[in-house]
Amino acid sequence: MSSPIWQAVVVLSATAIILTGNWLLNLLSPQFSDALFPWSIASAFTLFFALLNSLLSLRADSFAKYWQASMYSYVVLAFGTGLLAWAFSGIAVGKAGSYKWIYIVVSIGFMVFLSMVNFMKIIVKFAEKEEWNQPRSKR
Repeated sequence: MSSPIWQAVVVLSATAIILTGNWLLNLLSPQFSDALFPWSIASAFTLFFALLNSLLSLRADSFAKYWQASMYSYVVLAFGTGLLAWAFSGIAVGKAGSYKWIYIVVSIGFMVFLSMVNFMKIIVKFAEKEEWNQPRSKR
């Protein structure tokens, strides 16, 4: 599950399952959920991927390869969840109120999360290489 591609596939599948379940519940009971509910689910799962992917990048051997795969996976996931939300709601992202901005904020946040994790990883590697022979004494 540490591959960004598999993470995106799992998150996109979970989004499709929840949206399908919501659609079925709306068939049984009209007005079960709001018309923008699919956009809410799509943006929530996109944010979930951003957090999950950033945390799992700590285990990556090569951050450059992981970063590249993460970016491609995120673009495909954001596009896929957007298409699913549009298909299930019938409302385009431009007409979905603030969800367009939520997607923009999550996208920027994803890049910030990945950068922060990489920066923390660099600091930890530097600290591990540093030799600690004696503590400095106060004078």
